[in-house]
Amino acid sequence: MTTASSIFSAKLVGPAIGNAFRKLNPRELVKNPVLFTTAVVALLLTVLLVAGGEKLAFGFQVQLIVWLWLTVLFGTFAEALAEGRGRAQAASLRAAKSELVARLPDGKTVPASQLKRGDIVVVGTGDLIPADGEVTEGVASVNEAAITGESAPVIREAGGDRSAVTAGTRVISDHIKMRVTQEPGQGFLDRMIALVEGAERQKTPNEIALTILLVGLTIIFLIAVATIPSFASYAGGHIPVALLAALLITLIPTTIAALLSAIGIAGMDRLVRFNVLAKSGRAVEAAGDVDVLLLDKTGTITIGDRQASEFRPVTGVEVSELADAALLASLADETPEGRSIVTLARERFGVKQAALPSGAEVIPFTAQTRISGVRAEGSLIQKGAVDSVFKANPGSGDSAQANELRRITDEIARGGMTPLAVARDGRILGAVALKDVIKAGVRERFSELRRMGIRTVMITGDNPLTAASIAAEAGVDDFLAEATPEDKLDLIRKEQQGGRLVAMCGDGTNDAPALAQADVGVAMNTGTQAAREAGNMVDLDSDPTKLIEIVGLGKQLLMTRGALTTFSVANDVAKYFAIIPAMFVVLYPGLAVLNIMGLSSPNSAILSAIIFNALIIPLLVPLALKGVKYRAIGAGPLLARNLAVYGLGGLIAPFIGIKLIDLAVAGLGLA
Repeated sequence: MTTASSIFSAKLVGPAIGNAFRKLNPRELVKNPVLFTTAVVALLLTVLLVAGGEKLAFGFQVQLIVWLWLTVLFGTFAEALAEGRGRAQAASLRAAKSELVARLPDGKTVPASQLKRGDIVVVGTGDLIPADGEVTEGVASVNEAAITGESAPVIREAGGDRSAVTAGTRVISDHIKMRVTQEPGQGFLDRMIALVEGAERQKTPNEIALTILLVGLTIIFLIAVATIPSFASYAGGHIPVALLAALLITLIPTTIAALLSAIGIAGMDRLVRFNVLAKSGRAVEAAGDVDVLLLDKTGTITIGDRQASEFRPVTGVEVSELADAALLASLADETPEGRSIVTLARERFGVKQAALPSGAEVIPFTAQTRISGVRAEGSLIQKGAVDSVFKANPGSGDSAQANELRRITDEIARGGMTPLAVARDGRILGAVALKDVIKAGVRERFSELRRMGIRTVMITGDNPLTAASIAAEAGVDDFLAEATPEDKLDLIRKEQQGGRLVAMCGDGTNDAPALAQADVGVAMNTGTQAAREAGNMVDLDSDPTKLIEIVGLGKQLLMTRGALTTFSVANDVAKYFAIIPAMFVVLYPGLAVLNIMGLSSPNSAILSAIIFNALIIPLLVPLALKGVKYRAIGAGPLLARNLAVYGLGGLIAPFIGIKLIDLAVAGLGLA
């Protein structure tokens, strides 16, 4: 987490101060009604000072005006500082973008800015990919460190779910042809630059609602302050306009108004630094309110590569015979599952076969046959899905060995594993159990989500027996087995109809409908263009488990906004009861009993409150930018914690702060 010292580093503070003054432009300032009101009051008091219409000490009026303008500046500074944290990253992205050129199939090169959607580009070893697109021909190793920060290269190839490439990444081996999928100025780099600079950040519905609330509170306090002169007149006294204006500013919610924009910008910035690109602030807020989390099993809950864990022969077959046949059928199988079968046969059963016999014919796996194997030394060895092996060997499914194999494979499935049948020359030998390895710490993370009130659902294409076993081991709340794209979509709609917010991740074209339907759809950057366009977030690291962190970041944004709003409102209430008795004790001596703080004078009370009101903003800037520390607790305990820490803190802080400032003001004779 970013430290306070790095937040206020010279590289950030210097430009932020300049931008804070530029944000005093009325057209900018009016976007924040509370700060705009403060600026209007400061300007009014400045005019009154010049006109000499107030019967107050000149030095006292100058101090009020200075602190009011500082209140406005501290608010614009908080927003400028939040925006400034992303400018360095934006500068590097702009530099990368300016270097991009494209090589067309005819050998000509053109600036990347001239590319249009649908153009074909050739990218070779050492070249930067000039635009977002999809590989249409070839396969290459790509370094995506410029975008993701991850130095390990990744493979991009035509077809499948790993065809998407991103502008600014570099091909480090081989060459590819790609089709441009972005419109000019709308690529990932452009969107990241706009996001980190805050240029395209629109207020979310939550922010708009809170802004309306702050405006409402301002109007209420304006009405309340406007009634004070009549009470003073009734008591035979008079309160100067400068004091009334200053009182208004101490009572309206300037603290949260000054920090509100910075909180939102910082939340988006944290997401970008986490290598997640959100298409809108609404998506980030929605992540914080998620009720149901849909997670794919493979690669998210499990490590993605199944490992052979057991050989189960049928009656009359030695386990060594089954292990020998499974190894021969897997020697040419370069999949992780195939390699794990070879390793298990060698390590547990001492099978010495190091390579296929000369002249052996490898039978590759296909989606149609769902079996693979080898034909060697006059013998055919096959391994694959049980039904597929039976289908490839007519009549084998009716034997006693076949019935026993079905019993064995059912036991394997109930144990949460995947069975592969093995046969030699049509004779059933047994099954290999492939085990899905649950990722370390996943069960604990799901428990954490449960404490947050989030229900987890595992989605898998496995049969219900296997799915149930893995779901129980991983600790998810529910599962959807043998899931099709339509099943995912139906599940999301069902949950949403029940009033719940749903998040899910995906990378394939078949995930696009569900990603579009989900309230928070996180598409993998390695996925297809359809998936990336359907989701409202893109994970540049393509790590499906990051969905859990995204929910945490969303909740941290909402918690920070809620905590500082609670503090600000409590702050205003405390300031009201701290100042009013001191201001009116001359007119209404009976109020002296309420002046529990013992403030020196009405002028000192107002000046101290104005100073406190201004200083509390920069003091809270680090909390606004770093965010309130996230804890996985339910809504009830979270509300209680916020009220105890920030509500009570907001009530106590003004009493202590204003009293200390009052002592200093009185001691220095400033009022």
